[in-house]
Amino acid sequence: MAKDVEGEFTAKDYTDPPPAPLIDVEELGKWSFYRAVIAEFIATLLFLYITVATVIGYKHMSDDKLGNPDAACSGVGILGIAWAFGGMIFILVYCTAGISGGHINPAVTFGLFLARKVSLVRALLYMIAQCLGAICGVGLVKAFQKAFYNRYGGGANTLASGYSRGTGLGAEIIGTFVLVYTVFSATDPKRNARDSHVPVLAPLPIGFAVFMVHLATIPITGTGINPARSFGAAVIYNKDKAWDDQWIFWVGPFIGAAIAAIYYQFVLRASAVKALGSFRSNA
Repeated sequence: MAKDVEGEFTAKDYTDPPPAPLIDVEELGKWSFYRAVIAEFIATLLFLYITVATVIGYKHMSDDKLGNPDAACSGVGILGIAWAFGGMIFILVYCTAGISGGHINPAVTFGLFLARKVSLVRALLYMIAQCLGAICGVGLVKAFQKAFYNRYGGGANTLASGYSRGTGLGAEIIGTFVLVYTVFSATDPKRNARDSHVPVLAPLPIGFAVFMVHLATIPITGTGINPARSFGAAVIYNKDKAWDDQWIFWVGPFIGAAIAAIYYQFVLRASAVKALGSFRSNA
């Protein structure tokens, strides 16, 4: 019996799904595809509504200009904001994973596209749906509490004073790498098969990764790691500062997602080595 390329097993106890077509036009004729796009739109809308409302609520409760002597200790704090983002990702990935894959983030979609997990057609429509959902979610926050929304910055991502753009870009790259790396690991069919004795609910580590990254990067960039989240908030808030730094929240996450996809697929999963071994065995 031929030995596995990795040298650990003589036969696979898992099945890798085939690579997604680069351009799968047939998807456009399937209702399941549009249902997935709608699921991404609604999930991102809910994600932005809850999280931005949490940010606005915290800033209002901790506003020392309102005469509250305990303002500094009021509200959920940075820890609570991080929990809001991580908790919502856990909930929404759990709810939508079986329909759309639960991306809720253009950077995640981009990373999965590079790994040939989704087609270009699906990736583009997912990203459009995510951005539109983010705009609508933040729009609802502004509609329900316009005064607080405008007063406390609209939940927009901006580079904090004292940090350089390079520092902000690095924070977004590393933070998104952690998230996308976790997505690949949590959804890997090989891991699910060989670690089946340790049941892992995929949305849990993904949500926890979002939580941990927020703890580290909220003081620097307010934590983007999701271009749709940053774009939606910037569109509705529409102030110069939000747009000045907007490129950081696209370039950083896309670079981080690309690095995570390459690292996981070609280093940890050794896709290039397996392809070379298959080529040699057929030569």
